[in-house]
This record gives sequence, structure tokens and C-alpha cells, in this order.
Amino acid sequence: MTQPAVYVVSDSTGETAELVTRAALSQFGQTPKFIHRFHHVDSSHMIEEIVDLVAVNNGIIVHTIVLESVREELNKTAQAFGVPIIDLFGPLLHQLEETYKIKPLSEPGRVRSMDEAYFTKVAAIEFAVENDDGRNPRGILQADYVLIGISRTSKTPLSQYLALKGLKIVNIPIVPEAQIPDELFEIDPKKIIGLKISKQKLTKIRQERLISIGLPGAGTYASNQRIDEELAIFNKLASKLNCFVLDVTNKAIEETANEILIHIGEIVDENLEL
Repeated sequence: MTQPAVYVVSDSTGETAELVTRAALSQFGQTPKFIHRFHHVDSSHMIEEIVDLVAVNNGIIVHTIVLESVREELNKTAQAFGVPIIDLFGPLLHQLEETYKIKPLSEPGRVRSMDEAYFTKVAAIEFAVENDDGRNPRGILQADYVLIGISRTSKTPLSQYLALKGLKIVNIPIVPEAQIPDELFEIDPKKIIGLKISKQKLTKIRQERLISIGLPGAGTYASNQRIDEELAIFNKLASKLNCFVLDVTNKAIEETANEILIHIGEIVDENLEL
């Protein structure tokens, strides 16, 4: 069997077509002479030149064109030049359309964009875990946004929720015994989001927390003096940072996260206008 000259044509990167071609050739024990990849072929005017080149080199075309007009033009031109052509997507898209009674999106690169979005989320989740509860203050400088708040203001679940949106989040607990990270004063205040809660709600949450672990009334964790001190420290810091502050009292995680996303969207819009 003569080593084949294979030309991959795609309106995206062509990686899928090349992978399938190599897998098929392996069934014949063949290593292709070469696989030349024409990528991002998204208009008809490029087709005749490509097909002519393939014809001159006695090659075959394997393609994954999803743009219907370009796919039809490529198939027709290859037939006119007598060039063997394998349409990997056309028959499959047609059958899926018939089966599901919906039109394909015909958007090149959908898999790649979905993969990129997935890995962005994974990286954001890992970042949130590594930078949870102030364990890595240097992460503040790499974060998209930083959440600050006293204990029981839902910093950790909010960080995880926002990470699912692909955002790199650091959360910093504000407690009297801990030093405020210098990095908070090194970043744009617009990247800092303060989470506040009413004294009454916080007292109730902390008392319930102590009961749940079998320590009702233990220590100063839920005492008025302790809570007043923490709230005062938070309010002073938020004012000093001049950051956005969101009241999380009686709000579900999803509700608070949505308000944060709206706020972030307003920041993005504002930056675009500058």
C-alpha cells in the first residue's frame, strides 16, 4: 500500500480530523507520508486552491467543516477535481438533525471553547481551595476578586460558587487575632468585596454552631463583646479599603453570588467605557 498523502481541512483547528485520520490509518499499519492541515477554512474562496493542491499531489481530503455552505462547496469542488474526500461531520450532523429535530449551530471550534471553559473552571476551583480562609495571602495578587468578612459570612461557599463561573477567588477572614494581609492594600479596591451581616443574625448563627458541636455557651465566640469587636474591625477595614460591601444577612448563597456577579458585571462595563 502506497503511503497516503492526507490533507485535513477544517473551519477550526483540524485536530479532530487529524486524530480520526491517524486512528484509521493505524488500522492498516500505515504511517502517513504527511498530514497537511488546512485550518480555519471558513470561506469558499479558499477551497479551489486547496483542492487543486491536493489533486496535484494525488492526495485525499479528510474534513470536519461544520459551516454548511463551505462544506457543500468543498465536497462539490473535490468531486469536480476527482479528489477523494471524506466528510466526517456532514452525515453525522444530518442524522443528528433528523433524530433530534433541531438545527445544528454550525459554529466552528465549539469543542475547543467548551474544553477551555471547563479547564478554566477546574483551575478556578483549585485556586479557591488553595486560597481558602486566608491560607495564602500572596494569592490575593493573582485573584480576580477577594472576599473579606468575619466568620460565618459564607466566604468559603461563595468562593466555590464563583469558581464555578471561572473566577479565581481568595477569601480572607477578618478576626482580631490575625494581621490584615498587606496584599489587600496592593490591589485595586474594585477587586475586593466585603461581606457584612447583622449582629442579631450572626449571634444566632454562632450560637447554633456551638450547640451543633456540643459546646453551648462556650468561650467568647458568640458573645456580644466578641461580635461587636469583630464587626467594628470589619467596618473599619472596609472603609479604609474603600471596597464594595454586600449585606449577606438572611440571603442564600445563590442570591448573594448573583448580586456579586451583577456587581462584577458593572465593574467590567465601567472599565470598558474608560
